[in-house]
Amino acid sequence: MNIDFDKTNGLVPAIIQDADTRQVLMLGYMNREALAKTEAEGRVTFFSRSRQCLWTKGETSGNFLNVVDIKVDCDADTLLIRVHPEGPVCHTGTDTCWGETNDSNPLLFLSELQDFIEERHRQMPEGSYTTSLFRDGLNRMAQKVGEEALELVIEATNGTPERLIYEGSDMLYHLIVLLTSKGMRIEQMAAELRERHAPGWKKH
Repeated sequence: MNIDFDKTNGLVPAIIQDADTRQVLMLGYMNREALAKTEAEGRVTFFSRSRQCLWTKGETSGNFLNVVDIKVDCDADTLLIRVHPEGPVCHTGTDTCWGETNDSNPLLFLSELQDFIEERHRQMPEGSYTTSLFRDGLNRMAQKVGEEALELVIEATNGTPERLIYEGSDMLYHLIVLLTSKGMRIEQMAAELRERHAPGWKKH
């Protein structure tokens, strides 16, 4: 990474983001030594402006920030560090330094699920239900989406809320399998819905 420490008097801001939830957790500052230690040890180390020394986040609390990746911005003077945090990040005991709860948005799991299904498609491991769907072919995958959609309708009209969620989840899973077989992503459907939500959208 080419980072311009000289432009910012030896320190650059480091934005810390949870790699899974995408929540911004805190902001700290790094000099060259702090960044080098972070890269070498895989745990975030900052430069303390008040104490004028390096400090590894979690060295007293045990709430370390385990590095997933580090990116530098377009001006080469700000870092974005994605992490897996161990426990609360703020010294006050909250998940973030803004007092927010670092909860994962369940919708993000749909992308993770399709990543997993795509991996199944590449590896085709024996004994996997997903593998069996891919091997049965497109018509069978499409049929399963239809079957699950029918079961969803039945639960919506005559079932319980719990079963409605259950069958809806089945349908969504089989839809993602079908999309994967066609080389498409669930995010494309989300983008389509967002486009439809825009003012002035007209049906194709």
